[in-house]
Amino acid sequence: MEKFVIDGGRPLSGTVRPAGNKNGALPILAASVLTREDVIIRNVPRIRDVASMLNLLEGLGVRIEWLDDHAVRLNASALTPESDLRRQDAERIRASFLLAGPLLARFGRCLMPPPGGDVIGRRRLDPHLDAFRALGATLELGRDIEMTALAGGLRAGELFMDEPSVMATENALLAAALTPGRTVIGNAACEPHVQDLARMLVTMGATIGGIGSNVLTVEGQAELGGCDHTVGPDHIEIGSFMALAGVTGGEVRITDVDPDDLRMIRLVFGRLGLRSELDGDAVVVPGGQDLRTARDVGEHKMKVQDGPWPAFPADLTSIAVALATQARGSVLIHEWMFENRLVFTDKLVGMGADITLCDPHRAIISGPCRLHGERMTSPDIRAGMALLIAALCAEGRSVIHNIDQIDRGYEAIDTRLRSLGAQIDRVPEETPVDVG
Repeated sequence: MEKFVIDGGRPLSGTVRPAGNKNGALPILAASVLTREDVIIRNVPRIRDVASMLNLLEGLGVRIEWLDDHAVRLNASALTPESDLRRQDAERIRASFLLAGPLLARFGRCLMPPPGGDVIGRRRLDPHLDAFRALGATLELGRDIEMTALAGGLRAGELFMDEPSVMATENALLAAALTPGRTVIGNAACEPHVQDLARMLVTMGATIGGIGSNVLTVEGQAELGGCDHTVGPDHIEIGSFMALAGVTGGEVRITDVDPDDLRMIRLVFGRLGLRSELDGDAVVVPGGQDLRTARDVGEHKMKVQDGPWPAFPADLTSIAVALATQARGSVLIHEWMFENRLVFTDKLVGMGADITLCDPHRAIISGPCRLHGERMTSPDIRAGMALLIAALCAEGRSVIHNIDQIDRGYEAIDTRLRSLGAQIDRVPEETPVDVG
């Protein structure tokens, strides 16, 4: 076990390139199960969640070969209908459930242990199961979930999500791509990583219409081929680096971005006072900004509310809280999707932040606040990054424990932050460190 030791108060400046999208890489890796041919995935982030997914695939019988630091070749030709997930691997990561769609479509059955993942609130499996039922699967629900297709496999058809769940949409896409005929997915999620998965499935042989919308039409095939696919940039990581630049006062240039993925992020951060500029495929956060929150017409308090794409991403809500602590004014942040996402704010209060947690879904942040170093524990990936942002702009030394959570979603974050001028060290958990 390791921890981060951060000496804050230094402007971060320089150039950084975002890693591949974590939430895109996981379903894209799962898609390798759909074919007997080689699948090559590039721009794969080297993070713990990816390692967990590769362990799951390897346990199923998928051959895995790293071609370079961020490119991997997968071959699932050795899988059989009896290939089942190892329980201990499945329980480490929520994305383990993304293998249900590919296994069910290819073999007509799968046995799914309960998935793991962040404890940020209730995360329903019902939209996944409803999608599989709509495609003709029968389910037996117990400690594990056993799914079986009727003789002849899944049947194409129409399904409508009771919520635009990202993972459920991905699971439905994965299953439909290997189910001959036309499947229409209504109320689908359309986040950038869902679009990326759809584009990969097209290169494998499926025909998918409506990519980027909330209605997807999939012309599935009896067989899919291999492909060579590059994972898109992680817009959540880009937003995290933008906020880091804003709270520390430095100028940061983030290269290789997709500007279309940043429209709502730049808009909301702009209302929190953080100005950013596009320069080709780069986004630049100028240094020395005086962050001031905007107010709505009538001098009403500004509100940041997350939601399904293209609304502000839920995964950036914690980051927005950290940014708001350094902005002059007051803002209401409404995290309507997960009831435990804002619980971490007590740690920011301990650092000197002025935050009122109204209920599990809403917090009022007033700033700017002079934060001081503190000892903290990361409860989940995004809250961990928010604590890291706060520590980097705080006066004095902070220690963040349980950094495995941060490593699940951010590749070599300490090394990359040091390249921008941060004073951050990764040390063994047992190393004594003073804070403050």
